[in-house]
Amino acid sequence: MIDLHSHTDQSDGTFTPAELVSEACRIGLQALAITDHDSFRGYDKAVPVAAEAGLELICGIELSTKYSGLSVHLLAYFPGPAPTAEFREWLEFVLEGRRDRNRRLIAKLRSLGIDITLEEVEGRGRTLTARPHFAGVLVEKGYATDLQDAFDKYLDESALGYVQRQEVPIEEGIGRVLKAGGIPSLAHPVRIAKGDPEKLKPCVADLVEMGLKAIEVLHSDHSPENVGFYSELAEKYGLAKTGGSDFHGLNKPKISLGTGLANNLNVPYALLEGLKSLVV
Repeated sequence: MIDLHSHTDQSDGTFTPAELVSEACRIGLQALAITDHDSFRGYDKAVPVAAEAGLELICGIELSTKYSGLSVHLLAYFPGPAPTAEFREWLEFVLEGRRDRNRRLIAKLRSLGIDITLEEVEGRGRTLTARPHFAGVLVEKGYATDLQDAFDKYLDESALGYVQRQEVPIEEGIGRVLKAGGIPSLAHPVRIAKGDPEKLKPCVADLVEMGLKAIEVLHSDHSPENVGFYSELAEKYGLAKTGGSDFHGLNKPKISLGTGLANNLNVPYALLEGLKSLVV
């Protein structure tokens, strides 16, 4: 069993890189990919810990991109050579877009009468501040009962305080990943389909033309029917299959590393072998 989708406290998870490696070893994972948002900091910190523990660690990242007006997440894996210095430099540009969103989100929340500062949110997010860190402050100050309530009231796309982030076009994201020697994979496609899987077919066809190489078939949010449908899409378009829990620690307490939601996940090592076969 492996897990190709996990987050540390270097993005919006709550486990440190060392704690995540320890948990992976405890449950007997054969391999783990750390796919923090827009950053390799969690992966970099985990490398020596995983080596000492004898865990196969895969370099990964999750990018927020824009496609046809929709926010679409793109996973990228580097199971061979490390990502290039040029790609890492580009990530600093991506992170600046996140910082700009955070400043505007603070202004929007304060306009709604919420007493919140960027400094206290960044105190939680440290190297990368994301919406779950805003949610934590909102709960702590009594503006929401829990993290989900904070998102429902203020942070989700349909909520009062939502602020649009300037995301890179998905074609640019795919191109950057390919140029850096990585494998781009469409993350949790169920969130794009939103109950209408047929709408994914033209989307995937378009992304394959842009250079997409894989699709996340197995995910904590995916039903058995979803898995079957995405497997068929992968086979139709010659895409590799990926899978992972999307583990965030206490920020998504119902999701367990490796086994997903209520043990609905079991990602075989063969999927990682499939990714490795794509490395030029």
